[in-house]
Amino acid sequence: MKALFIDKEIKYIGSQLAPHWIYKNFKIQGDAIVAFCGECEVKLTEMVDIEDVINDEPIYSKYMLSFITEQFNVELVEGVFRQRLLMCCIKEALEKRGFIVRRSGDDLFVNDKKLSVSIATKSLTSVLIHTGVNILSEGAPIPVSGLESDLGIVDVKDFAIEVMKNYCEELEDIVLASTKVRGV
Repeated sequence: MKALFIDKEIKYIGSQLAPHWIYKNFKIQGDAIVAFCGECEVKLTEMVDIEDVINDEPIYSKYMLSFITEQFNVELVEGVFRQRLLMCCIKEALEKRGFIVRRSGDDLFVNDKKLSVSIATKSLTSVLIHTGVNILSEGAPIPVSGLESDLGIVDVKDFAIEVMKNYCEELEDIVLASTKVRGV
């Protein structure tokens, strides 16, 4: 799996969660994960999470670290497993820095305030995952924690690169582990 941190600011509006978005925009073909920072505003019309649509809960963050991954030859249930693995990689990177983080499904919380949003979905060709981690907590419609504003993590790029590296290594290790056993 290839990984890239995108240095330019991108506003995440939900339309980026589309097949081949990474390939079309960054020329990375195949399984990939990218990260970038920017405002996040997902209106109900762009929502993939039907529960959020039913509950009339659009997503907004003044400044967020977004991860988008596209992975091919994967079914949706495995995609959700991979989404949860990504959340665990983020949680571990924060815990390594001394923070107490609670994970509930695909959500992370610090001081009982929501730190992240995440969704996994299936396209005709791939599984797509978006995970956003608040950088700033100001202006959010619900009580949230932010990497910089609440946790003091100012080098978000290094944090993102570490998470992506660990995620890619975990996936590679899982595949490798499956090759070292004999069938019974």
